[in-house]
Amino acid sequence: MTPVLVIGPDRPLDASWAEARSAAEVERLAREGRTVAVTLEGDQTAQIATAAVFAWLGARVFRTAYEDQVRLAVDMAESIAGRRPPALTRRGLA
Repeated sequence: MTPVLVIGPDRPLDASWAEARSAAEVERLAREGRTVAVTLEGDQTAQIATAAVFAWLGARVFRTAYEDQVRLAVDMAESIAGRRPPALTRRGLA
């Protein structure tokens, strides 16, 4: 599987990436096995939330102005989906 990339807003997309503009399109392209790229728009909160949803659906490349925050959201979604190990695990013993 292609590693997840979080890139700046001015960086061009690779010609081999399929750019998606909606959740349905991300899901369809990911199901086809394509490397899906999305350009995130809106304020910081909207971009982080959208990135988490698109990561869950299979997007692999995220173009955003909020690289660090989006990276955290994408990593969280990837861990919950079981596609990467969590950064930290804790076992609660009561």
